[in-house]
Amino acid sequence: MEYKANKYGKKRIVIALGGNAILQRGEKGTFEEQYRNVMNTAEHIADLILSGKYQVVITHGNGPQVGAELLRHEAGEKMYNVPAQPMDVAGAMTQGQIGYMIQQALINILAERGRPDIPVATVVTQVLVDKDDPAFQNPTKPVGPFYDEETAKKLAAEKGWVVKEDAGRGWRRVVPSPDPKAIVEADAINALLDKRVVVIASGGGGIPVIKEDGKYKGVEAVIDKDLAGERLAEAVDADVFMILTDVDGASIYYRTPQEKWIKTMPVEEAKRYYQEGHFKAGSMGPKVLATIRFVEYSGKEAYIAKLGNELKALKGEAGTKVVKEGKLEFW
Repeated sequence: MEYKANKYGKKRIVIALGGNAILQRGEKGTFEEQYRNVMNTAEHIADLILSGKYQVVITHGNGPQVGAELLRHEAGEKMYNVPAQPMDVAGAMTQGQIGYMIQQALINILAERGRPDIPVATVVTQVLVDKDDPAFQNPTKPVGPFYDEETAKKLAAEKGWVVKEDAGRGWRRVVPSPDPKAIVEADAINALLDKRVVVIASGGGGIPVIKEDGKYKGVEAVIDKDLAGERLAEAVDADVFMILTDVDGASIYYRTPQEKWIKTMPVEEAKRYYQEGHFKAGSMGPKVLATIRFVEYSGKEAYIAKLGNELKALKGEAGTKVVKEGKLEFW
């Protein structure tokens, strides 16, 4: 089934929320802290929805939340003999948790602003990865708590984990981070969008699944949320893909005397800077790669901007805009 992004005369925009939209640096992660942050984030998203120009699709991270969920499972198994759940299930749990907070906050804010008629729904989303992805042979993504070396190696032997020392801070479990290939629930998400629903999907990079003998199967892995968000943007035929984070946009020579913040970046320049190593893995690197993929796939526009600067970025007053062709500009 095919759907038209502009059926209602609006641009379809996929917003990828960074971790600061849910949990701020230094916070403990209580529900009250997270919900307060989500309410603030939802105010900004409501501005986009009520501008009348955009049909909004939302995706988000879940790193701290899934780490906390895994700790609960570990403690429950150790103290109360409650079986721990696999990582794909923990991912599904946190998708539901964060989706609940975002959708409730948005529903309440939209009602306060006189639009209780706008529906909002979360789709717990599976994301297909290749079972032969090289990432499965070289796990690199740290998850969960830090351990001393003895404990880490004991857990590795007991549970079949891969553990590695993490920058002098201790030992952690590491899991594969395969490249996302497709959104399994794409048709369901598009059906909701066709009914004017504001959809929250592919949270935390989605639940990683492989396909064997025609059947989906969850795997112990973590998909980068921005790369998965780009696949979501492809799946819904988005007109705009926007990644929101805690910095003003993308820069070259970051945190050096030569630092320059980018205003407009043609995709070929983005690829060159990416290959030269200006955008670090684990921070700006996947964000820039995701915008490159979207622009190359669609020929449309992608943005990297600070949370709260959504409308300013779309007007060219903030953030970094990645385009198919054009002139490289700095702020």
